[in-house]
Amino acid sequence: MTKTEAVRTAVLGDRDRIFQQLSEIVSYHSVHGDPALAEQAAGAASWVSKALTEAGLEVEAIDTADGSTALIGTRKAAEGQPTVLLYCHHDVVPAGDPAAWTSDPCTLTERNGRWYGRGAADCKGNLVMHLAALRAVAAAGGSDVGITVVVEGSEEKGGEGLDSLIEQRPELFAADAIMIADTGNAAVGTPTLTTSLRGGAQLTVTVRTLDGAVHSGLFGGAAPDAVFALVRTLDSLRDVEGRTVIEGVDTSARWEGEPYPVEDFRRDAGVLDGVRLTGTSNDAPADFLWARPAVTVTGLTSTPVAEAVNAVPPVAQAQLNLRVPATMSAAETAEALAEHLRAHVPWGAHIEVEIKDVNDGFATDVQAPALSLLRSCLAEAYGSDRSASLGSGGSIPLTTKLQQAHPEAEIALFGVEEPQCLIHSADESVDPTEIERVAIAEALFLLRYGK
Repeated sequence: MTKTEAVRTAVLGDRDRIFQQLSEIVSYHSVHGDPALAEQAAGAASWVSKALTEAGLEVEAIDTADGSTALIGTRKAAEGQPTVLLYCHHDVVPAGDPAAWTSDPCTLTERNGRWYGRGAADCKGNLVMHLAALRAVAAAGGSDVGITVVVEGSEEKGGEGLDSLIEQRPELFAADAIMIADTGNAAVGTPTLTTSLRGGAQLTVTVRTLDGAVHSGLFGGAAPDAVFALVRTLDSLRDVEGRTVIEGVDTSARWEGEPYPVEDFRRDAGVLDGVRLTGTSNDAPADFLWARPAVTVTGLTSTPVAEAVNAVPPVAQAQLNLRVPATMSAAETAEALAEHLRAHVPWGAHIEVEIKDVNDGFATDVQAPALSLLRSCLAEAYGSDRSASLGSGGSIPLTTKLQQAHPEAEIALFGVEEPQCLIHSADESVDPTEIERVAIAEALFLLRYGK
């Protein structure tokens, strides 16, 4: 039996263990920063430490500056061989209202060929994928490359702890190739490398028009309504076709990589029948997602409907999420957005714009040696003649930190997630065949890299 056959046999015969491991780690509602769930987060970290030890790695558990725990498992390289770093995270976003889930979010449940549970895809599915790949490498006779597995505990809350650790102890993360498993495929069965990540920022916009609320019967119509002032301001960020407009910023670029077919996007995004996508027929979904800046209103505050009274509101506030392509400076674009808002607030209303959580995007060279090898391993694992290259709307600030600490390392972005996973939503799920095939690809990479 060849090593390739041994890997495939090992992974495809490992589904029961993969399910068991994913069930165990999903059972921890490991939300970072919630005191009520501190034991759950600690339990997940302990589970990861034990799993990495069982995988034959020397494990160091490091309490990070933000109160989370990073687990770093290592196995030294043979003389003259490179080192590969495998990354994922063990924390999750809150499961939310259990009633919104078809089954208990912390009990891995199989339905119609998919496995459901919080973190099943993001990112505990990638964790068990790494473990399955390491077992497959051992079953195929082992590899001489050095292996470092990094599993952090606060990625969903910004990952500041790991960022600080990279700055303080960069030697822990030294590697020739860094495999970040926290993205995924364009669709089930389509091997994909993520070639760029958006950067972004959060902006809080506050508009004030009055000293306090006044009676709408006595003053409404003449008194400037803060909510209308805010809405008018926000409306200036879109043209008549719904395309983002930020004065002084190019918002018309085209995506040069793999397309995102309109019908696939409508299905994946859950766009309602009869609702048009933004832009015209000359604008592709991929242009909006990966080549142009985008602004989303993620929160809007005035008087809740249930508490409405007949009064003109004096203040209104919005939270904006800015996303920018890797080719743009997130800080400069955020400042331009703030200036745009200030210039378009109507009636002389007072406006304040606070910018925070700024992070730049990331782009990688898929023609570099390690990434070229991974692309071929992914294609082989999926029985395809090629691997797709896509951008991602999400941001992973860790990539830029690692790139700064180890500029010679090649960084790959891939994983078990795909649009049907509904990460961060109720009924998050993973397709087990994605775990298997990505594990096969990673195992093949570890066996072939450095030869």
